[in-house]
Amino acid sequence: MWLLSLLQEILQYNEHFVTNHTYQQFETSKFPDKKLVVISCMDTRLTELLPQAMNLNNGDAKFVKIAGAIVGHPFGSVMRSVMVSIYELGAQEVCVIGHYGCGMENIDPDRTIERMIDRGVALETFDTLAGGGINLRDWLTGFPDVRDNVIQSVQRIKRHPLMPPTIPVHGLVIDPETGKLDVVVNGYENGA
Repeated sequence: MWLLSLLQEILQYNEHFVTNHTYQQFETSKFPDKKLVVISCMDTRLTELLPQAMNLNNGDAKFVKIAGAIVGHPFGSVMRSVMVSIYELGAQEVCVIGHYGCGMENIDPDRTIERMIDRGVALETFDTLAGGGINLRDWLTGFPDVRDNVIQSVQRIKRHPLMPPTIPVHGLVIDPETGKLDVVVNGYENGA
């Protein structure tokens, strides 16, 4: 029996999706209707649960998904997405949303590096990266507590030199089983 590859399966479905005009139910503009940008984890359990738990429909918010909802580098791609959402697309509030049971919580960088080697990454590559000043263990380190991570990410956004001081930045943690949201930082009460 011949099995479709994942890509073939996607393309076959997509052909029907376009032919049957299924896309029409998702039509919206590039501007977020609720003027919100959400930074959340890439966890598969949150794909549909998080927007539903927040009462967000297609077109309501800009979503930035990153492992652990970690806002790391102040001039990295996450902050660029936040800035574009605010200055070009009209977002007026930011939510950083972590989740309980996150894979980045207490991640073991050494185990991840071992898996890279097992999957064929050459040992010389690690030497080259180290020689270029890249510390993979630091880069792969997660966090010990999701609530503290959310607070740190909110602070990185609020303290960014290009961040408008009037933009509320909220921090929440979602239960990936029930969708319950716990407020960690209320951006209305914290300087906005």
